[in-house]
Amino acid sequence: MTTYLLAGGGTAGHVNPLLAVADRLRRREPDATVLVLGTAEGLEARLVPQRGYELLTVPRLPFPRKPSAAALRFPGRLAGAIDGIRSLLAQHDVDVVVGFGGYAAAPAYVAAWRSKVPVVVHEANAKPGMANVLGSFLSSHVGVVFRSTRLRGGRQVGMPLRDEIESLDRRAHRDEAVATFGLDPSRPTLLVTGGSTGARRLNETMSKAAVSVLGAGWQILHITGEKSDLTSTDLDGHHLVRYCDRMDLALSAADFVVSRAGSATVSELTALGLPSVLVPYPVGNGEQRHNATDVVGAGGALLVADADFTPAWVERTLVPLLLDRAVVADMAVRAASVGVRDGTDRTVDLVLDAVGRASSSSQNSDLSETS
Repeated sequence: MTTYLLAGGGTAGHVNPLLAVADRLRRREPDATVLVLGTAEGLEARLVPQRGYELLTVPRLPFPRKPSAAALRFPGRLAGAIDGIRSLLAQHDVDVVVGFGGYAAAPAYVAAWRSKVPVVVHEANAKPGMANVLGSFLSSHVGVVFRSTRLRGGRQVGMPLRDEIESLDRRAHRDEAVATFGLDPSRPTLLVTGGSTGARRLNETMSKAAVSVLGAGWQILHITGEKSDLTSTDLDGHHLVRYCDRMDLALSAADFVVSRAGSATVSELTALGLPSVLVPYPVGNGEQRHNATDVVGAGGALLVADADFTPAWVERTLVPLLLDRAVVADMAVRAASVGVRDGTDRTVDLVLDAVGRASSSSQNSDLSETS
């Protein structure tokens, strides 16, 4: 019986693919043990136990970027975390460590390498994080979501998607989606979404430019986010939703999408062949702009900076695009050309290959010693 330790967390971008892989491993090998290594402060502290997995925790260790007392204490704290994880690996007889980035991943990679436990790395963003850069030097099994990702030994496996997205037949669910959101079945739908918390720039711009989009014959399904001040509209065809727990139906209703460029969002849009305007979140290390590289290069999306996404830009660029249905259809085909639907299975196959190679190597070593 195999024991898998999946390491990562902190944000949904790390936790969701981790859980998708955990579920698929459990489905493929019901007798296997799947453990998760994370922190007590991250999103995983709530989501992992809810999903039925045991969460092992390590201290949250942000990498110090400036000289400070914390920086002086960091090496000792990191060494302590690595030793603690090595003890967990031995205690649970772990066969493989699979890392998804985040605070728990870096010490897990080092602990596994020192304990001669195989390491698998999955990088969700086109611009790799420091933990996974480290992991790529300790593993020959490195999976990336985007073809353009530059990570040592990386091979494209795609994003492990949620089951409801991976298996989604948009055409089959369109009627249900239209009825659920009260849409007009005769009009194409522009989906606007900034994620669960919304996006101020997207909300403000689209609320001001809604008239021009509606005038082009489209309707708008606008997921504003629970924290948004945008709560009502007098425009017929501008449908506001504060929170959407059926994104599969929202995506089934959509013919075009305006959104941020998080890795999961870009992966879902391309897997489903949805053309889009991507507006990268302007805070951070610029990873969202990099996430858009492949689909923009293929012609399946337009990229516009947050500061440039204004009502004037919508009227000047987006509305003429929406009026040309042939171009929209072509963008859909181009978006699908870079999409990966089976990212979960590809990632699990990478993990199983690492386990198989380690087992084969161990058996050959045993044979050599007995011969």
